[in-house]
Amino acid sequence: MYLLPKINGHDDLLRLTDKEREILCQEIREYLVDSVSKTGGHLASNLGIVELTVAIETVFDTMKDRLVFDVGHQSYVHKLLTGRQEDFANLRQFGGISGFPKPNESESDAFVAGHASSSVSIALGMARARTLMKDDYQVVAVLGDGAATGGMIYEGMNDAAMSKEPMVIILNDNEMSIDKNVGGMAWHLSRIRSSGEYLRLKAGYRRILMRTPFGKRFYQLTSKVKNRVKRLVLPSTVFENMGLTYLGPVDGHDLPDLIELLQMARDLRSPVLVHVITRKGHGYRFAEEKPSKFHGIGKFDPETGKTLSGKSKTYSDVFGETMMELAAENPRVCAITAAMPGGTGLLEFREKFPNRLFDVGIAEEHAVSMAGGLAKQGMVPVVAIYSTFLQRGYDQIMQDVALAGQHVVFAIDRAGLVGEDGPTHHGVFDVGFLRQIPGMTVLAPANFEQLKSMLRWAVNECNGPVAVRYPRGSTQYGADSFAGRPEAVVQHTMGEDATVICYGTILNEAMMASRMLIGNGKTDDVSVQVLSLPSPTHYSREELAEKVKGKHVFVIEEVCHGSGISGDIALSLRKAGLDCTVHAIDLGEKFVPHGDMRSLYRLTGIDNGCICNHIREVMIHEN
Repeated sequence: MYLLPKINGHDDLLRLTDKEREILCQEIREYLVDSVSKTGGHLASNLGIVELTVAIETVFDTMKDRLVFDVGHQSYVHKLLTGRQEDFANLRQFGGISGFPKPNESESDAFVAGHASSSVSIALGMARARTLMKDDYQVVAVLGDGAATGGMIYEGMNDAAMSKEPMVIILNDNEMSIDKNVGGMAWHLSRIRSSGEYLRLKAGYRRILMRTPFGKRFYQLTSKVKNRVKRLVLPSTVFENMGLTYLGPVDGHDLPDLIELLQMARDLRSPVLVHVITRKGHGYRFAEEKPSKFHGIGKFDPETGKTLSGKSKTYSDVFGETMMELAAENPRVCAITAAMPGGTGLLEFREKFPNRLFDVGIAEEHAVSMAGGLAKQGMVPVVAIYSTFLQRGYDQIMQDVALAGQHVVFAIDRAGLVGEDGPTHHGVFDVGFLRQIPGMTVLAPANFEQLKSMLRWAVNECNGPVAVRYPRGSTQYGADSFAGRPEAVVQHTMGEDATVICYGTILNEAMMASRMLIGNGKTDDVSVQVLSLPSPTHYSREELAEKVKGKHVFVIEEVCHGSGISGDIALSLRKAGLDCTVHAIDLGEKFVPHGDMRSLYRLTGIDNGCICNHIREVMIHEN
């Protein structure tokens, strides 16, 4: 590997020959497989975009030009080519570089990315800012991996076409979401329209005629005639109908063709969509054969493609198993997912009940509203969406589900911190935005058995909207099941000095902290009572007030500061006449970075040691 270490940006790429760029692409693939096998990460999508990224970085200078990624997990190659090769040993690790674009890492990262379908809107904002501020730089948006299934993309494209702002939209199509044109004439004319001669002629024709008022009118007239003739002989794309110049499709692994086409798109000085066909996992056999497995993968053996850590049962697995049982028992039960049947544990459900699994693509708003329609007509829809992505459907939850009192079950996966994916994926806001919705019941299991029983209760016994939120992974406390009483206050220890209140799997940390507080046999030992709530929204205020012990109450929550229930608990205890102080122990007011879970727990102060120290300090100070 001799080329990659020499590449630190646009100028270095320009000095390479075509042959050297081809060699560079092979070196990048080898580097990615070796590096990601040690750290884990998004591999298949980055292997598929190697040539495209090299072409982009060759044609555009991303230290000055603005490159906006959609989702952003396909930005590894971009990072390798912009001075961060030495940092890849710590990719997605605590304190290391992110697996997503981060402007605080490099000026070449134009914008934070983590959620889908927003790239065109962001890029158009940058293009308009460039015009208003009379700056000189190019704007490029790269979307793919299903982002085109989200409606916001088309809102952005429609406005971009109307704006006439020069920008390049690159559709990285892995042949999963957009159909190819068919027929010999369509293929032939597409090749002609994408040829260098045609595009140069078109650009020169436009440039000459736009110099005079008469020329402008003549160009507009001939353009209309050309477009009408074109539509008679060539099936138009949705992008052309919006008013974008459409180039492609082009082989996303043919580097010379990609460079030439991107240069042409850049020089057209108008809103252009470049359609690129790529293959996920390209160049690494195991990722090509199983792109879903290598989309986001942990550490693995690069020689065999096998993961190194054993597979543990997760909350997503338990959810999927329970959904299979519920669907077998009740033909009205159906499931909805937003492009994540595998991530949410619904692959077997899809196999067994294909007519009752609706994968709507990356369209969370549509998923929620459709669930409202299903519920209104008598079905029992279960909407399985990651917590961070459900944020996109907030208005639909309010307007199309809760307002009408529809019985829709929200299975909120990845609730709480999620680790290495970082702040764009941490599910730490759902308690805050769900608890303010009238009629919404939120349940938080602490173990697998509770998830099963809570889901059963939500489907079979609850009326109106209900959400069951559960974390990534397999961490759980105990094995007790949910007794069907969301208002219950469950007592775990009998301490007298203070009370700890929590819900969900953070109960693990609370229980360990309670044992640490009395484990030394010293004078500063603290005997705390630990209470857990099956529901952070429907707990009994009266029962809670009866069980609280001591003058200090510590509410531990894996949510951002201000969105949890500590304030509600303080108010209810005050109303009950209790003379106590309520202390909130949560994630704080800042976005939590990426890293392993233990490091993040320590950083935010919600691991058992931090909880223990916090309680001890409060008790010593007060006494």
